[in-house]
Amino acid sequence: MADQERMAWLRKNLQEFDIFKSDNLTRKFHGQVMKFFASDCGGTFFMTWISPARFFGSRELLAVESLFKTNPGACLIILSRTLDSRAGHEVLKPITNRGCKVIPLAPDLPSLFQKTPVEVWFDELRSGKVDPGEIPLAQNLSNLIRLAVLYKYGGVYLDTDFIVFRDFTQLRNSIGAQSVDPVSGNWTRINNAVMVFDRHHPLLVKFMREYASTFDGNKWGHNGPYLVSRVVEKIQERRQRGSYAINFTVLSPMAFYPVGWTRIGGLFEQPKSRFHERWVEAKVAQLSGVGTYGVHLWNKQSRGFRIEEGSVLGRLISNHCMICEGIYRNPTGSSSLQ
Repeated sequence: MADQERMAWLRKNLQEFDIFKSDNLTRKFHGQVMKFFASDCGGTFFMTWISPARFFGSRELLAVESLFKTNPGACLIILSRTLDSRAGHEVLKPITNRGCKVIPLAPDLPSLFQKTPVEVWFDELRSGKVDPGEIPLAQNLSNLIRLAVLYKYGGVYLDTDFIVFRDFTQLRNSIGAQSVDPVSGNWTRINNAVMVFDRHHPLLVKFMREYASTFDGNKWGHNGPYLVSRVVEKIQERRQRGSYAINFTVLSPMAFYPVGWTRIGGLFEQPKSRFHERWVEAKVAQLSGVGTYGVHLWNKQSRGFRIEEGSVLGRLISNHCMICEGIYRNPTGSSSLQ
């Protein structure tokens, strides 16, 4: 489908996209956020969920569990229209029944993007003047929603496939490198799966401006990891020339991405030999270090993997879960153990 055809199709079918809906449910969003965060919060956290509520399974619940195990006073908002429902509240009951402060809220995108650098872009998208591209539009909008909520409210954004190992309260205005050059030690890619920023931080403004001016719905990662990498690279070049200063930190891969997506499968496997057992023990010790705040599971790569008993992830998660009974379940939620 050509870009003009996609734009015409979006204009015709806009009302069918739940993510665009602005109604009595979504218009309560800002007030609910402010009321929720007005409670005694030991850190404000956000996640996004764009799939049906029934797909929020054992792995996602483990991510939420790990957050509250390590940050017990946290307040978590899951930005999701599908979870902001009776079915969604049922899915989250194992967590909320333990007194954890988590609430799913359907975001109101027009008001969320209002008075931000993406307001005009979003209006043009809804008017059919922007090519949505071939990649699912909700996926690209998820990259934007996380930037906007951090800009409007401040706090921590986490993907739902990130297992938390450590308290986040000491982190400020930080984003993580995904990879570094082995020779220079300089980062080669930054990722947006975990971000920590104060409200109205100028780097978030830069990210949103880049999103609006370079949006491409046909390239995976262009509006996400590649976007934050482009912006930070430009800023660091200006920093080196002494012409620009924004206060933020790029953390090493050990902070949020200690295992790359090509090697993530090894964390799921139980040891099959004494040598493998020693490797598992060493990896558990490494990932339990002070500089590691958690591990990104790269769901796109690992969604079909089961966490095997005795594996690196099995051992780590058993120390960072509250309910714990779902550790060895497959991603669909049904038990994989006999």
